Amino acid sequence: MDNQRGERMTAPLSFDLITTEGAARRGTLHTAHGTAETPAFMATATAATIKALRPEDARAAGAEIAICNTYHLMLRPGGPRLEALGGLHRFMNWPGPIVTDSGGFQVMSLAKLRDLTEDGVTFRSHLDGSLHHLTPESAANLQRMFDSDIAMCLDECTPYPSSWEKTADSMRRSMRWAERARRAFTPRPGYGQFGIVQGGIDPELRRESAEKLLGIGFEGYGIGGLAVGEGQAAMFEVLDSTVPLLPINRPRYLMGVGRPSDIVGAVVRGVDLFDCVMPTRSGRTGQAFIPQGTLNIRNAVHAEDPAPLDEACTCPTCTSASRAYVHHLFRCNEILGPMLLTAHNTHFYQTLMRDLRAALDEKRLGAFVAAFHERQTTA
Repeated sequence: MDNQRGERMTAPLSFDLITTEGAARRGTLHTAHGTAETPAFMATATAATIKALRPEDARAAGAEIAICNTYHLMLRPGGPRLEALGGLHRFMNWPGPIVTDSGGFQVMSLAKLRDLTEDGVTFRSHLDGSLHHLTPESAANLQRMFDSDIAMCLDECTPYPSSWEKTADSMRRSMRWAERARRAFTPRPGYGQFGIVQGGIDPELRRESAEKLLGIGFEGYGIGGLAVGEGQAAMFEVLDSTVPLLPINRPRYLMGVGRPSDIVGAVVRGVDLFDCVMPTRSGRTGQAFIPQGTLNIRNAVHAEDPAPLDEACTCPTCTSASRAYVHHLFRCNEILGPMLLTAHNTHFYQTLMRDLRAALDEKRLGAFVAAFHERQTTA
């Protein structure tokens, strides 16, 4: 073992910046369970499963890092049970890095009878109505039980639109929670905790949030509260003002985003990590991603089409199934249809990230982005 690797094995999670082009970055994330090349799109495994796809198939498509959700996992199977079973990596057969969101967004969007206080949030499960209490400390402890390589601080996801006063109050509560979450975090070699920048679409509130988080100090930084209805232009404006505030030697994670064009625009602005349910959810509802945009496989125009979803795609679906066949599966409500589309969409997203990394390596990101948008506009 060389000295550099030996140091990493005893150090917290780390990030190597390999190259840049403008604000865009190419890097490598080092964790207790291996590395992930960035920019990266994480496999969304909310309840310790990538819906309609085996973990090994997601990894074969190029996914190196997965994301699970604390809200769902605390309800079932629960932190103590996961810990007793050896943690998420063993439980879901994912040997690579795992991020766990704190569950704050799901508490606000799914749970019933919420009671938000300075201490935390009390809520009733959307599954059975059982009462639960989640605090910055308990969220950190649950993620330790899960053996998450990257734990996210509990935060309040501010609804959009909200008044300046409500947005400021929400952000500042999240910053107080971040201080508590950091004290509750257990440092271990190869593990890290991310603070989350909030503040709606107000640049000064975002600046205040970022400065507070940098004062606390985290292994990486999430950018939350976006893709909630503000529109792409407003989201990019927030990134333009927020991303430069974050440390160059720490990974940056844009939470819950998104569409391919969102990802390309955010990479140009210096974001490293992404997650979204879109590839799998779209796969289950009949939408396929292709270089020209999207297609709805349920449309009758595909009923007699012998071509694959994408002639240039090398995924298992495109090399073995026609549009007509996948259309037939959806029309008949066969479970194989969502499986095939999910596999294709996962491959599409991972190919996009691979191509973005290659463009950064070869200093041709500008040309790649221009060609990407040209394809999209001629769909």
